[in-house]
Amino acid sequence: MMKKVTVILSTVLALLLTPATLAATTKVKWTNPDDYHDIYAGEEHRAKFKAQVFSSLEKHFAKLAQQLPEGQRLNIEVTDLDLAGDVHIGGIRRIRIIKELFYPRIEFSYQLFDSSNHIISSDKINLKDMNFMYGSTLRYRNERFGYEKRMLDDWFKKTFSDDTAK
Repeated sequence: MMKKVTVILSTVLALLLTPATLAATTKVKWTNPDDYHDIYAGEEHRAKFKAQVFSSLEKHFAKLAQQLPEGQRLNIEVTDLDLAGDVHIGGIRRIRIIKELFYPRIEFSYQLFDSSNHIISSDKINLKDMNFMYGSTLRYRNERFGYEKRMLDDWFKKTFSDDTAK
């Protein structure tokens, strides 16, 4: 019994310590975030909320990049962000109200590099999802910033469908 437990623990430990180099890497830069249209916190602490937004979207870009071939690098420079909903229409309490009128938008530029550090593709992107409340997917329904993540998923799929790992 002890030998079996040792083997299982050793296997789990080996998997945890194995570097994950089978995917592209990402780097996200947030340019002039104080000028973004809407990353208002509502009742939450502003700096903490902003850090949560940035962290969540950086992790999402990294997750998307895992679909790209090994050795590639995706650089993102975000120049504007407007989260789904609005905090200015909630009356006295500053909470984010999600309505069709306040759709998510994000402006950024990207550069995709190959393993030799040559640019494969690049572009300036202005994403908006005016039908964000009518999506049929429930993938992110229990996650913060789910509308923004779904919008980024759609962009990534359209942009990199030929480049993603099979």
